[in-house]
Amino acid sequence: MEAFLQRLASRLGRDMPTFVERPQWKHAPQQTVFRGYSQDELLDELKKQCTRIHTTLVETTTDGLYHTIEQVIDAHGGGPIVVANDERYEQVGLSSFLKREDVHVWDVSLGRANIEAAEKANIGITFSDMTLAESGTVVLLNDRNQGRTISFLPKTYVAIIPKSTIVPRMTQAARIIRKKHVPSCINFITGPSNSADIEMNLVVGVHGPVKATYIVITDR
Repeated sequence: MEAFLQRLASRLGRDMPTFVERPQWKHAPQQTVFRGYSQDELLDELKKQCTRIHTTLVETTTDGLYHTIEQVIDAHGGGPIVVANDERYEQVGLSSFLKREDVHVWDVSLGRANIEAAEKANIGITFSDMTLAESGTVVLLNDRNQGRTISFLPKTYVAIIPKSTIVPRMTQAARIIRKKHVPSCINFITGPSNSADIEMNLVVGVHGPVKATYIVITDR
């Protein structure tokens, strides 16, 4: 990258700067949205936003998560289901859920068969790495064990959201991402697929799931 920038500067007849000082802006409203809010208050804002983005939000605890997921699956018509190969399922007591006959766990060794399973799935389930209270957006740091088609191809998308991972807005999410070693594929998903034409006629499910449900684990 440095060599590329040096060539670019040379072509422009400029010296390559050795240090760029970050500007201090007089006004930074992006830093004040929901400033000082507790996780409970951020969850309240997320609930409000979910009503605007046609997304169902369900609250549960770690102990009640398995039963809640079963209820959500039944409400959306059952399987087939595709999920990520994610250690967090075990951490919240869902190891037995992954053994259901209608659940396909993403397996990198199966290659395209994972995508085919996602195409056939009625429901795709992932954990949200961060969720933006302001917009109702879940952030997925996808990698080889969690293909983006899990949240893209099934008719219904379900996000499992630990309450502790809710942040005010994109500003805080970007700051966290910058500090992390993140994969090349980061998805920002705001409820089900929505598209509006020039006359603002809303159409749901054009290029993604028709329905979305967020399951918030309130004790994590």
